Amino acid sequence: MTVSDDQNLTGFHAVAEQDARVLVLGSMPGIESLRQQQYYAHPRNLFWDFMGEIFNAGRDISYPDRLQRLKQNHIALWDVAHQCERRGSLDSNIKASTIIPNDFNSFFINHPNIKAVFFNGRKAAEIYQKRVVPDLLKPFRSIECHALPSTSPAHAAMSRKEKLGQWLQTSIFTATITS
Repeated sequence: MTVSDDQNLTGFHAVAEQDARVLVLGSMPGIESLRQQQYYAHPRNLFWDFMGEIFNAGRDISYPDRLQRLKQNHIALWDVAHQCERRGSLDSNIKASTIIPNDFNSFFINHPNIKAVFFNGRKAAEIYQKRVVPDLLKPFRSIECHALPSTSPAHAAMSRKEKLGQWLQTSIFTATITS
């Protein structure tokens, strides 16, 4: 299969401790992330740069250590889609009709301290609203949800500084994780 062909993709398991308070959701891992079996593995994706500045969980430490730092700070990491068809890595190439969302009811049951969901990009928020919210159990529909600018290199409409500023302004790194 070539990069120009649609590929049936399966995402990763959630990275979360039971006491997680914040869930950060992407849409579906990109090709490089799937190849390396690591969230946000593309070297130009800013996610780990931001986590480095905020939690000392940057690319200068091992991937397992980065994940551990997020978990120590009550941050869970996952994607909205469990499976989908997509050509390449761009969210805009996800075939909406093929999306199978992750099981968020089970996730929220097993992680009862989740106070907020933050989406790494508009597409993740869109998929969640269309494909997850209608099937969520009523108590989970009231969990706060916030869309943040995508850390993907494909989202070039904002500068790194602007993106980081919006990530820092959210309660993801302040009141939500300390309450």
